[in-house]
Amino acid sequence: MKNQENKNKNSITCENLPSFLSSFVDTFVDFTVTDGLFLPNTLPQNAPETPPPMAAHYPSPDRLIAIGDLHGDLEKSRQAFRLAGLIDGSDRWTGGSTTVVQVGDVLDRGGEEIKILYLLEKLRREAEKNGGKVLTLHGNHEIMNVEFDFRIVTEKGLKEFENWGFWYGAGNKMKSLCVGLDKPRDLFDGVPLFFKGVDAKYWNGIRSRIAALRPSGPIAERFLSKNVTILVVGESVFVHGGLLKEHVEYGLERINEEVRDWINGLSGSQAPWYCKGRDGVLWLRKFSGDYKKCDCSLLEHALATIPGAKRMIMGHTIQDAGINDICDGRAIRIDVGMSKGCRDGLPEVLEIFGNKELRVLTSNPLYQNKNKDYLDGYRKEGLVFREPEQGPRQVEVKA
Repeated sequence: MKNQENKNKNSITCENLPSFLSSFVDTFVDFTVTDGLFLPNTLPQNAPETPPPMAAHYPSPDRLIAIGDLHGDLEKSRQAFRLAGLIDGSDRWTGGSTTVVQVGDVLDRGGEEIKILYLLEKLRREAEKNGGKVLTLHGNHEIMNVEFDFRIVTEKGLKEFENWGFWYGAGNKMKSLCVGLDKPRDLFDGVPLFFKGVDAKYWNGIRSRIAALRPSGPIAERFLSKNVTILVVGESVFVHGGLLKEHVEYGLERINEEVRDWINGLSGSQAPWYCKGRDGVLWLRKFSGDYKKCDCSLLEHALATIPGAKRMIMGHTIQDAGINDICDGRAIRIDVGMSKGCRDGLPEVLEIFGNKELRVLTSNPLYQNKNKDYLDGYRKEGLVFREPEQGPRQVEVKA
């Protein structure tokens, strides 16, 4: 009898180790949703009453990689990371102490959005163990989705979220049977059952997407809340759309924390004002549109309000000429439309060594074989690339 009692005490059951079994269920759901990616869940802990400060400034690393918009294309995302030597063929981190900044727009236009979010989180954890960093930004499409703006969602994207919703719901049902665990929140609580004017075959995908991405939703809280909106790394300012003087004066850390709190469901259903409109930090195209119309004076005013800032690096606007710069290297545009849902462009990333040497790493064979004389023809003192007279163009590349 005593042996049986000891056996029961040592066995893993809901009654004995409810948190362990909850974590096991979460890991099982992750593995199923991602087709085999293990992302171990930490055991539940009491969240602090006041969220910690959200950094907007980081010192300059020895090596910095900037990656543009990914838009639901998992394979192109992997190619971009491999191009920079950051992951191996099994998606394991090989970037050492490199700092990576991804400038947002993981969501929309593709069908593997959740898988990319999991991959970025996996690499974030692996990089930290090796002295590196993976820092992710919000794009306008992240904010659109949290606000239920699904205009750019694809059918495959809805299917991926529908699949996630099924397995997440199955995990919740398993947890609800476990003595010692609080009953999980109903995933679809408050989500409409149907959508007028929308084909019924999409309803489950839409419902799952709303449930996952609404403020405090499981995907929003787990992944998107870790994004920042504005980031300064060394001499480089990163933002998805663009930054104006009034945004800087409002406060970079303040912006990051307000967006984080909104995504976590702490401040209403609408995104903050600076996330909206053509002059919002996620929508601005004054520095990334037609190079002839770039407002360099406005850019200078914004950079001048950030001590030590020498350049602004942004995505959002697809660059037909590949990664390029304008305003004497003060604005660098890195969205090359690599997703199959955009232009199906060849992956490119920006590489910066200690604030001094900038170059483009590209998989485009048209640029890989350019000789040094050609490169020197477009070199400017202190920079590795700038636009030639006929328009922006890539000039220094590495396979």
